[in-house]
Amino acid sequence: MKMKYKIESGRPKNTEGRLKKEIRVYDLLDSLEIGYDRIDHNAAETMEACREIDDALSPAVICKNLFLCNSQKTKFYLLLIRGDKRFDTKSISSQIGSARLSFAPHEYMEKYLDNTPGSASVLGLMNDTDGKVKLLIDKEVLNEEYFGCHPCINTSSLRLKTSDVFVTFLEAVKHDYTEVTAG
Repeated sequence: MKMKYKIESGRPKNTEGRLKKEIRVYDLLDSLEIGYDRIDHNAAETMEACREIDDALSPAVICKNLFLCNSQKTKFYLLLIRGDKRFDTKSISSQIGSARLSFAPHEYMEKYLDNTPGSASVLGLMNDTDGKVKLLIDKEVLNEEYFGCHPCINTSSLRLKTSDVFVTFLEAVKHDYTEVTAG
């Protein structure tokens, strides 16, 4: 039996019980006049758990959000690739001219993005005011009209226009990105 998700337009009417970091996302999106649809759900911690949510947010492309670092843990990256693609560390490392990448310890994700494992999101870049995290995006993601992500917490998911995220939002939070070819 399939679960049914209710798609809401914009921020929740009642924010009681929601984390401050989630509310900050809605505040920023609203201040930038970026429209979005939202689904509230149980914690979605794996790509498998996200399938029904992904279907509900269709036609938004839902990405794996991988928080990575170099072996010295001095350079950090947020890699966005389609959920159906495989992460090839050797290929991505060579494309960005970095030593072999690996998953960064969660403490760094919390420190720089105010995200916890399972809730990594491009929207967390709003918390990276010192520009410690470099954004890497699979070029196929940029070709889609809509983009789906968490509002820094994995109990809600958003559908936004891709151009609103990768132009308007990134400009507002003073980040750019590097296009890569994944999988």
